[in-house]
Amino acid sequence: MVTNVTSFGRSGLSDWLVQRVSAIIMAAYTVFMVVYLLSAGELSYVQWASLHQNVFMKLFSLAAIVSFAAHAWIGLWAVLTDYVTVRLMGPKATPIRIVLQLGMIVVTLAYVVWAIDILWGI
Repeated sequence: MVTNVTSFGRSGLSDWLVQRVSAIIMAAYTVFMVVYLLSAGELSYVQWASLHQNVFMKLFSLAAIVSFAAHAWIGLWAVLTDYVTVRLMGPKATPIRIVLQLGMIVVTLAYVVWAIDILWGI
């Protein structure tokens, strides 16, 4: 059973919606990048840099980064709550799951901040 401690007050419907919206954003970003790379021919650094200097591309990339982080968080949360359980691992499962989830939060936030730093040059 998933407790309130490990669900962080979210609902299944909100998780489902975030997963679907984030998947659409990531798919759109992937399709755009594939089409751009295939249509650009031999790509130079100047072309690549000018693509990523555009504010709309930065926002699109930021949306893809945040979508990737949200999608990964919900997916990994679901795996942990399904497999790191008292039934499968004994009474220490909940503390282990909480530590793993906090670790995931730290790593995910670090990657998002790092990506934003690269993208926006903070």
